[in-house]
Amino acid sequence: MLSNSVLQRLASWCPWLLSQLRDEPKLKQPVKVLVTGAAGQIGYAIVAMIARGLMLGPDQPVVLHVLDIPRMADALNGVRMELVDAALPLLRGVVATSDEAEAFQGVNFAVLIGGWPRKDGMERKDLIAKNVAIYKSQASALQQQAAPNCKVLVVANPANTNALMLKEFAPAVPAKNITCLTRLDHNRALGQIAERLGVHVADVRNVVVWGNHSSTQFPDASHATARTEHGEKPVTELVADEKW
Repeated sequence: MLSNSVLQRLASWCPWLLSQLRDEPKLKQPVKVLVTGAAGQIGYAIVAMIARGLMLGPDQPVVLHVLDIPRMADALNGVRMELVDAALPLLRGVVATSDEAEAFQGVNFAVLIGGWPRKDGMERKDLIAKNVAIYKSQASALQQQAAPNCKVLVVANPANTNALMLKEFAPAVPAKNITCLTRLDHNRALGQIAERLGVHVADVRNVVVWGNHSSTQFPDASHATARTEHGEKPVTELVADEKW
């Protein structure tokens, strides 16, 4: 039998215990996130990450809009079913469609992965003509259907040029809301510098890659630094080889 002192202590803890039980995470209102090219390998991987909260955080519910071309409709529906089957707590719905107007309807964020695929022998610049029609159509849907302050990330190559086309074709969308991603090139530069210096990639900072993901790109380490056992040093000083 518990002593009176133990019972009194347990009683004093009860309000705190109850407060901990009641303090469940307060979720925000759901936001709509569009992923184009969602039936492709990259899109397929990214939609699951977004649905798990890796893009907007663990307290932000999402409604996923997934778009792909009509001939990918079956694969796109498969993506939708997998998302539903996963029973992810933050996922509040999935809209799978090949209709751009429906896909862009009310979205707060758009991740544009879909684009004309590069084939053997093609430069990134060869994709521009193919992507003009795609991005002109999507820009129209973005401008007419998306939420007023929709944020757009262009991933499809050539990313910089596609982002510029989107901006030109959707003048009503603030230019600051449109950006593009060339993360692979940035990561490659980090990896090569880290390997050259014998440090971890997390110790290399301020590497910049200018230009498109193509032969016109320019990795810039002029402002880069690396953390060493002697402190943070400029990469150019540590490498001491301008040709490299």
